[in-house]
Amino acid sequence: MESKLPTFWPLPLRALLGVAFVIHGSPKILSLAGHEAFSDMLASMSVPLAGATAWLVGFLEFFGGLALLVGLFTAEISVLLGVEMLVAMFLVHLPHGFMAVNVTEMTPAGPHFGMPGIEVNLLYLAALLALFIGGPGPLSFDERVLSPQNRSKPPWLRHGAAHA
Repeated sequence: MESKLPTFWPLPLRALLGVAFVIHGSPKILSLAGHEAFSDMLASMSVPLAGATAWLVGFLEFFGGLALLVGLFTAEISVLLGVEMLVAMFLVHLPHGFMAVNVTEMTPAGPHFGMPGIEVNLLYLAALLALFIGGPGPLSFDERVLSPQNRSKPPWLRHGAAHA
């Protein structure tokens, strides 16, 4: 008897990425102060339409994270979040090097940290690429409801409906 356990590999990736993106997106759309701070940061980097871009990124992160958690449109969301990670990597993090932990100075009170480098962006990109290539796994809306064999069938014949 063959184990089905290996088919569940996407679950921890979806869970971790989903929670992380929800956490990063929340202050951008659920807090006016958080949204304004992110919008101001984008404006300081000469991002066009910084206010609208901040809303767009916040919604993508928050709702994209929720979609990853439940495995809904996993491939499409992985591409969108991957593009966002690439933009963040090149626009924000690349000037700060590779390391995720960037100690800018040591003081008697302890280290002071600067902006992280691209390391975490690359880890996010690798995980998103794995989900794009490997699919969402069996505990997902994509596989349970939107699987390719069901997309071509009318709704009344999907997933165990009585066959005529």
